Amino acid sequence: MAKSVGVLLSLGIALFPPVLAHDSHDRSAQGVMLQTLASGNQLESLGPGVTVQTLTRSDRSWNGALLPPLSAAQPEVHVLRMTIPPGVTLKLHKHPVIHAGVLLQGRLRLETKDGATQLLEPGEAVIEVVNNAHRSVSLGPDPAVLIIVFVGPLGQAITLPASH
Repeated sequence: MAKSVGVLLSLGIALFPPVLAHDSHDRSAQGVMLQTLASGNQLESLGPGVTVQTLTRSDRSWNGALLPPLSAAQPEVHVLRMTIPPGVTLKLHKHPVIHAGVLLQGRLRLETKDGATQLLEPGEAVIEVVNNAHRSVSLGPDPAVLIIVFVGPLGQAITLPASH
C-alpha cells in the first residue's frame, strides 16, 4: 500500500479532494499540501520536456457562485469543440452540470441574465455558471473556438433553454 501511495503522490495525484475555499473542517494545513500535490508540478517528472500548466482551478464559477456538490450517480464526461461565428450571440440557456472551457481562438464575452460579464481572450480558461441563465457573444474578428468539458450524471442533459 505504501508503495502505491508513493507512486500516486509522485504522479501528483492527491488521495483526498483539495480543500475548498469554504471548508468547514479546518483542514487548511492539509489543503496546502494537497494543493501542491495536485498543482501539476509533479507531472513534469513523467518525461523529458513535459510541462504542465494549470489553466484554472476553483470551487466557484466565473461569477463567484459556489459550484454545486457532485452527486453519487455514475458520471459522464462530454468533451466538446464549439465554434461560434463572429458577431453571433447564443440564445439564453443554462447548464445543469459543472463544466469548464478554454478559448482557443477569437474573443468571447460571457453574460448572465442578471448582467454579470466575463471577457475571454485566446488561451484563457473559465469555469462556467451552473443552473444560471447566460449567453455567449463572439466578438470577432475571428470565430470563437473553444473546448468545453462537461461532467454530470450519466444521461443527463448538459444544456437546457433558459426557461426550463
